[in-house]
Amino acid sequence: MNRIGFLISSALVALALLSSMLFVVDQRQFGVVYALGQIKEVITEPGLNFKLPPPFQNVTYIDKRLLTLDSPDTEPMLTLEKQRVVVDWFVRWRITDPLQYIRNVGLDEAAGANQLNRVVRNAFQEEINRRSVRDLLSSKREQLMTDVKREVLEAVKGAKPWGVDVVDVRITRMDYVEAITESVYRRMEAERKRVANELRSTGAAEGEKIRADADRQREVTVANAYRDAQKAKGEGDAQAAAIYGEAFGRDAQFAQFYRSLEAYKASFNKKGDVMVLDPAGSDFFKAFRGSGAAAPAPARK
Repeated sequence: MNRIGFLISSALVALALLSSMLFVVDQRQFGVVYALGQIKEVITEPGLNFKLPPPFQNVTYIDKRLLTLDSPDTEPMLTLEKQRVVVDWFVRWRITDPLQYIRNVGLDEAAGANQLNRVVRNAFQEEINRRSVRDLLSSKREQLMTDVKREVLEAVKGAKPWGVDVVDVRITRMDYVEAITESVYRRMEAERKRVANELRSTGAAEGEKIRADADRQREVTVANAYRDAQKAKGEGDAQAAAIYGEAFGRDAQFAQFYRSLEAYKASFNKKGDVMVLDPAGSDFFKAFRGSGAAAPAPARK
């Protein structure tokens, strides 16, 4: 029985020892093997690997993927005109040489991010100090990012290489500090109001001009129409007078009878009209006295 227990215990110890000697490196990582605190080996290929059990050898892992560093603070920077601006940026970087990285930077990705943040911020500050706000907002912005990337690469690949590669440096936002932004917004608002008032004034003047021109054209049109109407009326009256004159000239008795009818029509126009006349002594009712007077004689040929 004791022999079986001893064999089982020995097997468990052997398995524990074997498991401490085996480790797997993922394709997204570097494996760094330490021997008594010193770097023994750097494993760059994924797979199963062997090492001595602790405390003789230990293994740590460093990410080999493309990493992103965002600007952690919003401390303003000064431009060429001494304007304070806030710049948000990000950097894409990766660890290429774990041995140099551990010796010159740190043991993990956070150490590299902290130092890289300091270098990138200093590069941005130096380049922004040389440029005006107009340059930062124009097409020269691309040149700014190119220059910052160049300075950062010079820093990480200098006398003590970091073992990293900076793939890209980009600006996500550039703006004035809050106090200046409020002032700029107020000036923009005042300018927009001034332009709006100017446009309203111009529009009101144009409207008055259009209305005045329309009124003038209306008066001219009405005057021309009245003139044409009076001319047509005069021509019609002249033709009517000519026709009446020709007709009345043929028969004077008919003309007198027709005028009497027109006089009756004008006199008895309303129901409430009252006339007091002597039928016997008034010429007004002459046409009603006797058929001979009322009926006109036939026209002479």
